[in-house]
This record gives sequence, structure tokens and C-alpha cells, in this order.
Amino acid sequence: MTRPLRLTLAPLVLAALPALAAPPDTLVLGMALEPPNLDPTAGAAAAIDEVVYGNLFEGLTRFGPAGEVLPALAERWEASEDGRVWTFHLRPGVTFHDGSAFDAADVKFSLDRARAPDSANAQKALFAGIEAVELPDPMTVVVRLSAPNGAFDWNMAWGDAVILAPETAAQAATAPVGTGPFRLADWVQGDHVTLAAWPEYWGEIPALTRATFRFIPDPTAAFAALMAGDVDAFPIYPAPETLPALAADPRFKVIVGTTEGETILAMNNAKPPLDDPRVREAIALAVNRDEIIEGAMFGQGTPIGTHFAPHNPDYVDLLDLSPHDPDRARALLAEAGAGDLTLRLALPPPAYARRGGEIIAAELRAVGIRTEIANLEWAQWLEQVFKGRDFDLTIVAHVEPMDIGIYARPDYYFGYARPDFVALNDRLNATADSAGRSAILKDMQRMIAGDHVNAYLFQLAKTGVADARLEGLWQNAPTPANDLSAVRWTP
Repeated sequence: MTRPLRLTLAPLVLAALPALAAPPDTLVLGMALEPPNLDPTAGAAAAIDEVVYGNLFEGLTRFGPAGEVLPALAERWEASEDGRVWTFHLRPGVTFHDGSAFDAADVKFSLDRARAPDSANAQKALFAGIEAVELPDPMTVVVRLSAPNGAFDWNMAWGDAVILAPETAAQAATAPVGTGPFRLADWVQGDHVTLAAWPEYWGEIPALTRATFRFIPDPTAAFAALMAGDVDAFPIYPAPETLPALAADPRFKVIVGTTEGETILAMNNAKPPLDDPRVREAIALAVNRDEIIEGAMFGQGTPIGTHFAPHNPDYVDLLDLSPHDPDRARALLAEAGAGDLTLRLALPPPAYARRGGEIIAAELRAVGIRTEIANLEWAQWLEQVFKGRDFDLTIVAHVEPMDIGIYARPDYYFGYARPDFVALNDRLNATADSAGRSAILKDMQRMIAGDHVNAYLFQLAKTGVADARLEGLWQNAPTPANDLSAVRWTP
């Protein structure tokens, strides 16, 4: 009697047991800042790329997690011997998220749009050397440059150089259509952006079917969301003071890496009194980097003496040009006749700026400089400071990869563009061999540090927190990105 009963019940018992749980296929990612729009070719905010780079949009080339340049919409390319003609061979079978086919005409449209006189591209200088874009056939693009550029494939890997179709480019800010592994599912402004896997993607289909970016600007709320399980990961975690507690919790892993984010106290070199290098040097000498890193970043950050990432092999340690020296700062201010000075300090939302700003204001006060602090939202900062150049001082992390060339731009917000530096930058662009480029990059670093264009504070660390079961998030940030193509849950 028992044997048949066992045979009858066994399948029922097995069915009642919980199945081996399949790994989840959705993800909720926390971000401190919401992007102002979703078009990386028409906005300077890093938060745009943090959502769309490598996920929704792609360029001819792309950056990998170690900062290397990889194929993307171009499967291969070659440059002429003089570095003036670049030929890109496009990947066949690629479609946009609306089902339309991608070809060379989309590349020509995107490059011409980026370099047009009325272009809104924040990195228009990346395209300034393009003389002509030619299309020998639908799968080949030939770019002719007005001067040699040994790093043009690197330029094309920036988020500002992604490819859009002419039919949908105008809607990219709110309803973007790209070629990436994810498409836009929805955007509830002030709350979240959700991406859904694109089943017709040309490459490997991602393990995630949906990914939601939740915007949580308050550090306390970010910690609470992680602890409650409302957020699975915070790749750039805004509350470093709670990292020790999270590192001790087996549910989480803390991911510490590097970024390209040179955090600076930027100065308006184009207007008095900051057009006087003695005043700029005095401000740089008044700043105590260690105090700022400890007080604003809870020890997370690497001191820098110029606008260059310390992990780059071409970095020059120039901290000795601007040590903390309040007495020397006071003497320089007196020499410049600027003993009674009040400067406006504009602070964007990130904690490094708001917390760091309070510390810097106290350090400047100690050498006789008063500050009027204005806390700005990102849209205000972009309009007033970055575009309008209506500021004296501001604190911001420049997170674009190896962007020292911004100091050569005459219309850039801190207004430097010394002719000698512009000449160095032109030489860099025309140099292809690594040894020659390294020597020029080192000279560029020394020049801006010696001129005290800005006060160089620290290299922003990438401190992230994630569910311990998550794999594939980038440890380092060679460009602003939360590339989800390789992210997956482990069983």
C-alpha cells in the first residue's frame, strides 16, 4: 500500500518545493542627478551619458571599461599615413530602435550636425578638424581632416559623437532613438528613466530585460533606498560617510575605482581680479586639498596639481606648485592690491561641490577673501556658469576622458586659451607617436599648473555600492557611463 502512495505523492511533493530561483532579469540603478535631457550630442551634463552611453546610443567607436577604444558601429577603421584621412567600415545589419536601417548616411548626418555653425554639441571641438565626410558606399565613411589627428578614433568614442538618424534626431532630448542594446521604455521626469532590452540588437542581447535609473539626490535617501532593497546598485554613491557600514553588510559590495573627474575650483580668468595670475595663485595656495578630501569626500579622492588624471601614465605630479600656504597667499594678494576682495562662488548640486564649497569658503576667508555662495541646480549652473560665464569661482568635476584640450578653447567658461597653450594643443592633435604625445601632454600640464588657471583639488574617486549578487558593473569610469550590456545577476 505504501509504495503506490509514494509514487503518487513524489511528483506532488517535488512540485510543491520551491524551484531553483532563476536570476532576476531586471535592475534598479540609483543616480544622484537626473539628466536634463537624453541627447548626449546636445548637452554637457554627465548624467546624460550615465544613462544612454553604451546602452541606448552608440558611436563609430566606443570606450571600454579600461578606457581602451573599441569597435562599435564601425567594425574596423584605418588612418592614412599623415593622419588626415580616416576610413571607417560600418557594421552591417544594424537597425535603429524604430526599425529603420543604419548606414553611412546616418554617420554623415551626425558628424555634419555636430560640426555645424549652429551646433549645440558641448564638445564641438572634437569635430572642428573635419573638412569633409564622404560616402564611397552605404557601408563606408571617409573623414577628411584639415590637419593630422592621430587620435580621431578616440574623439569618435565620446558620448558627444554618437550616431543619430536624421528622421529622429530632433526628438532625441525626450524620445531618443538609438542603435544600442536597450531602447527607451519610459521617462517620468523627477523620478526615473526605464530602458528595455532591444531584441533586434546587432550584438549580444543583454541579460537584463529592463533597467530603471532612479534619481535620488539626497544622500540619506540613497542609503535608505539601498537598505530597503528599493535600489539594487548605486554606481556613483552620494553618501561616502556610510560606505563602512555598507562594506560590513554581506548583502552589498563596495566598488572603488577611478574616474576621469578632475575636481577643480574653477576661476573666471577673463575678468578682474581673476585675470591677475597672482590672485589666482593666492587662491590656489589658500586651498587645503587634504582638508577638502577628508571633510567633503570622507577620504575618497586623490590630490591633483593639474588637470590630468593621476592614473594616466603621462601624469605629472605638480602638487608642489600650489601647496597649502596661507601666508604666501596673503602676500600675493597684497602685492596684487587685492587685499579687500569679495568673490561669488557658484555651487552645482553634487555633494563634492556643496560640501567642498563650505570648506573652501572658510579657507579663503582665512586669507582675507570673502565669498558669496550661490547654490545652483544643474540647469542653472549650465546656463549661468558654463554657457553664460557669469561667475567668479565654481567647483565642478570634469569627468570627460583626458580633456586637457578644453584649456585651448577661447570660448570655454573659465576663459584661458593662452596662445602658447593653444599651440601646444595644436601640436598634440597633429602628433601620432606616443612618445611625442606624452612629452606635449606633460608640457601642457606644467603650463596650466604654472599659470594657476584653476585651483586643482582632487581626482574624483568612483565609489559605488551594489547588491553582492550583481556582476558586470564598471569598476572604473573612463567616461561617464553606466554600461549595462554585460550586467547580470548571479544565481
